[in-house]
Amino acid sequence: MGNTTVKIRLKDKVDPHTLFGSSDTNLRIIEETLGIGVVARGHDVILEGPHQRVKIGEKVIYDLGALIEDGYTIRPDDVEYLIRQSTRDEGFNLEEAFHDAISLPSKKKLILPKSPIQAEYIKAIRKYDIVIGIGPAGTGKTYLAMGMAVSALLKKEVNRIILARPAVEAGERLGFLPGDMYEKVNPYLRPLYDALYDMMEPDKANRLLERGDIEIAPLAFMRGRTLNDSFIILDEAQNATSEQMKMFLTRLGFNSKVVVTGDITQVDLPSEKVSGLIEIQGILSGIHGIRFVYFTEKDVVRHKLVQDIVKAYEIFTAKTPRAKKTKGL
Repeated sequence: MGNTTVKIRLKDKVDPHTLFGSSDTNLRIIEETLGIGVVARGHDVILEGPHQRVKIGEKVIYDLGALIEDGYTIRPDDVEYLIRQSTRDEGFNLEEAFHDAISLPSKKKLILPKSPIQAEYIKAIRKYDIVIGIGPAGTGKTYLAMGMAVSALLKKEVNRIILARPAVEAGERLGFLPGDMYEKVNPYLRPLYDALYDMMEPDKANRLLERGDIEIAPLAFMRGRTLNDSFIILDEAQNATSEQMKMFLTRLGFNSKVVVTGDITQVDLPSEKVSGLIEIQGILSGIHGIRFVYFTEKDVVRHKLVQDIVKAYEIFTAKTPRAKKTKGL
C-alpha cells in the first residue's frame, strides 16, 4: 500500500507551541517513533507515510489536542505514551485512560500510567490500605505513589503526607559527615523532594513542608508514632532491616494509606542484615487488605537505555552464581 498524506487543522483553543513542544520536540517524537513525515505550518500539521502509521499519528495529535484543551501540560513522555498505547490497541480511548490517571490540580497536570502494571498499581493504591511495589529503577513506583499522595492531600482525603527513606549509612559513617542531623540525612531524602517539586508549585510545597502537612524524614524517625489521616510512603524499602520494616508497617493509623516501594536486587545493607522488603513477601502475602505489585524492565519509563540496562543486569544476574546468591538474601 502506498503512502498517505493527512492534513490536520488544530482547534483554535489548542496552542500549536504547546502541542509541538520546545523546538518541535513532540512532533519529532511522533515522526521518529512512527517512521512518518511530520510538518507543522501554523495551526496545520501534515502527516505523510504508510497509511496505518499516519492513522496512529493522526489519533495522537487529536488526543494531545484534547489534553491541551483541558488545560493540561504536555510532556514528551505523554507523547510517547499515547503513541505506544495507540500502536498496541487501535481501540485505545484517552477518556477511558483518564479513569486510571492521577490528577494534580495544583499544576493542572495529569499523570497517566505508562504500562498495564502501572495502571494496576494505581488501582491497587486506590483500593488497598497497604500496597507494596517491587521492581527495578525507573518503573514509576515512587513517582506514582507520590502523585497519589499529593492528589489525596490536595483533595483533602488525608491531612498530611509522610515520606520516609532508610538512611542506609546512618550508622558509623553518618557521624563523620558535616552538619547537624538534618544536614547529615538530607542527601538520602533529596529524590523525594525532587518528585514533590515536580508535582506541586515550589512555593506551595514549601509552605506545606513548613506547616508539617508534608513531612520528609529518615525511616528511623517513624519509631513510636501512630499515623492517622495520613498518606505514608516508604521509599528504597529494600534497605530497611527486618526490624525497621515491622516498626514502619505498624505505624498505620485510622484513615491512612501506606505505600512501600523498593528494588530487591539493589540491597545495600550489610550482609548480616536481612532486607525487610524481601522478608515481607513471605510474611504478609496472605493478608487481606495488603497488595503486592511487581514491576519488570518492561515497565521502565525513563530513557530507553535505562530499560536496556535493567534487562542486561537481569541477564547477568541469572548467569552469575554470586549475583544469584546476593539476590536471594
